[in-house]
Amino acid sequence: MKRRDFLKTVGAATASAALPRTVEGARAREDRPNIVFVLADDMGYGDLSYLNRESRIPTPNIDRIGREGMFFSDGHSPSALCTPTRYGILTGRYCFRTRVTRGVLWGYSRHLIEPERTTVPSLLKAHGYHTACIGKWHLGMDMPTRDGRGTRLPHAEADRRAYTADVDWSGTIRNGPLAVGFDHFHGVSASLDMHPYIYIEDDRFVGECTTTQDLLFVTRDFRPARYADNTGPSHADFVAEEVLPEITRRSVGYIEERPDGDPFFLCMSLTAPHIPIVPSAGYVGRSPLGPYGDFCIEVDESVGAVLDALDRRGFAEDTLVIFAADNGCAPYIGVEEMNEQGHYPSYIYRGYKSDIWEGGHRVPLLARWPRRVRAGSSSHETVCLTDLLATCAAIVGAELPPDAGEDSYDILPALVGERLAAPIREATVHQAGDGSFSIRQGRWKLDLTPSSGGYGNLSAEEARRRNLPPVQLYDLQADVGERRNVYDGFPEVVERLEALLESYRERGRSTPL
Repeated sequence: MKRRDFLKTVGAATASAALPRTVEGARAREDRPNIVFVLADDMGYGDLSYLNRESRIPTPNIDRIGREGMFFSDGHSPSALCTPTRYGILTGRYCFRTRVTRGVLWGYSRHLIEPERTTVPSLLKAHGYHTACIGKWHLGMDMPTRDGRGTRLPHAEADRRAYTADVDWSGTIRNGPLAVGFDHFHGVSASLDMHPYIYIEDDRFVGECTTTQDLLFVTRDFRPARYADNTGPSHADFVAEEVLPEITRRSVGYIEERPDGDPFFLCMSLTAPHIPIVPSAGYVGRSPLGPYGDFCIEVDESVGAVLDALDRRGFAEDTLVIFAADNGCAPYIGVEEMNEQGHYPSYIYRGYKSDIWEGGHRVPLLARWPRRVRAGSSSHETVCLTDLLATCAAIVGAELPPDAGEDSYDILPALVGERLAAPIREATVHQAGDGSFSIRQGRWKLDLTPSSGGYGNLSAEEARRRNLPPVQLYDLQADVGERRNVYDGFPEVVERLEALLESYRERGRSTPL
């Protein structure tokens, strides 16, 4: 799709204000598809060659999901940062309803998801699925400590980058992935730039940390001066360049080992192309854009390895494969240099990771399910990654309890190409890195901050000095690039959206009961 055609479809899709959609009962299914959810870390909408014909990064394997399935042009993460998005994906809730109202968790943070909460894996497990998460967790877990303080540690102490726990590497981890519905986990506790640098298998560490290292850098030869020392515990054999290949091997192995006829849910949670940008040896120098391009190519081929495994096992026809990113591309990885070479990670959108603008949370979202989803199709519905839970419930014919998936809508009708009489979502809420809110309804998007809310955010004093309005209102039908703040021309829209957001916060949900 050419850029001008895409802009036309975006305008048509945002022309009317959203209204609640009533789903007519649970969709009973005699067969249950396998579900593979692949989540890239900090990958921009414009990085994919299927979504951006001018991308300088070839992504033929991810493109294959779009060619053989559907892409959502208006797909979003609930946050422009990692932890809150991942929380929303698994629970169907906005993360501002938890203790994490801004920023992210860190390597030793306590668990964020309550074990009793309904999640995507716990729902599917209750309906006969085997469930696995392979890769990055970043939702907190209670690590055992030698002094016994592990499960009692105040979150304010653990929820910071520099904290180092006195971990008992031979102990049992509590309230991690297995506690929220996963049968199996293999991966790391948080982002790859956060210690401890050690693999976790289910609820135990794989070995122990006997040395230290610091992976807080952009590339091996570029570490910004503002990055403080972040040396922390590491397993002696932990090598950053080997993590993505390990996630790929484990994910392929999991698929290869699944018995015929038993449905499974695999959450393949990648550590790339998030910093540290460490493509493995076979990918170094593959892209003219440098290490970031190399890393994205490796991500694409990791996805290809999973698609190939599904083909080999004969699972492809009855497997729903979803590819998404947790937020936009990070602004600190050299985006200006890539722009000069004609590559725009945020495509036509303003902003990057952590920003309240579209580039922070409008993410690549593609889905393939050959038995149900028409090849080469597209949807311009506004959808959110929090919608995974309600959609999975619809797929297996389950009804969510009132205290689950409070911000999750069933988007299966859009996925399978049903004609919709009204938008599925009433509205969609996003958050910037500093916790600032945005609410989107139809053509209108209201940002409750004078600036980006992200890495280039202006202080309140600087915003006042520049005489910036306290809020931003954009008409995405006319201005998808968010360049013209029209808040003063539509006070009734500002008031209505502010009231709607407040109702979502007060009611504890954004979906109808």
